[in-house]
Amino acid sequence: MDIEKQINEITGFKNLELLATQVVEGFISGLHKSPFHGFSAEFAEHKIYNNGESTKHIDWKLYAKTDKLYTKRYEEETNLRCHLIIDNSSSMHYPMLKEQGINSLNKIGFSVLASAAIMNLLKRQRDAVGMSIYSDGYDFYSNEKGSERHHQMLLQHLNNAILQLRKEVKTRTYTHLHLIAEKLKRRSLVFLFTDMFQDDAEEEKLFEALQHLKYNKHEVVLFHTFDKSKELSFDFNNRPRRFVDVETGEHINLYADNVKETYEHAVKTYFDTLKLKCGQYRIKYIQADVNAGFNKILTTYLVERQKFG
Repeated sequence: MDIEKQINEITGFKNLELLATQVVEGFISGLHKSPFHGFSAEFAEHKIYNNGESTKHIDWKLYAKTDKLYTKRYEEETNLRCHLIIDNSSSMHYPMLKEQGINSLNKIGFSVLASAAIMNLLKRQRDAVGMSIYSDGYDFYSNEKGSERHHQMLLQHLNNAILQLRKEVKTRTYTHLHLIAEKLKRRSLVFLFTDMFQDDAEEEKLFEALQHLKYNKHEVVLFHTFDKSKELSFDFNNRPRRFVDVETGEHINLYADNVKETYEHAVKTYFDTLKLKCGQYRIKYIQADVNAGFNKILTTYLVERQKFG
């Protein structure tokens, strides 16, 4: 089947909002087993108490149940501004899937559903969310808002991202990050979903762009999105295969076993280097395997949200 026909048959998610709600409900139900025990009890109506704040709105009944201090929230409160950034280059559509589901996701599908789940939590907390989607161009931008209409519009653009696969589309992430850094005028929590496919020269420019966001006082979390079984463990059976670079069209024919050990070592070294560099730049680095579920993503959101204030 040629790439054009495959593109035409891609359908994305049937109900992204419902799937995001299912992901979040499952996450919240498991919070009682985590260090955030008690947080889910009044998730939409409370925020954690920070030392120095007024004690007037502390919920003492919730304190009696959880042994943790929370203050009651009010409808007009917006304590957090969050900006979601999604890499929609050709490599993010690996592996090619006609339809996305919780148990069948490629990198763009995982990024889209994870973003929708984060949006669901932000909505429950009455916080503001904005979004950027880029590929070879700046496909979409919206600043941070908290309305239901805005939420539905972002969901539509997320689902559209899955349908926008184009053949051999490469991107320069750093270019778009600089643009986003200029657009974000107020301090925000920034989540970036990307598979980090670039050459050495682009990698240095990427970290300069991330530093631009940090310089503007934003907190940055990099979700390094990949398919662990294929892209890290190189789990292919040993028969002749053609491996194609989806961003350039270049290809190579080989037996997987002939390069598996060398490949795995090179990729692990690259991942370790990314983690080290993120640490040096004070950027939160999270490995996001598309087959590992969303708890790591949502727990990271929860931790960063508590730290942000």
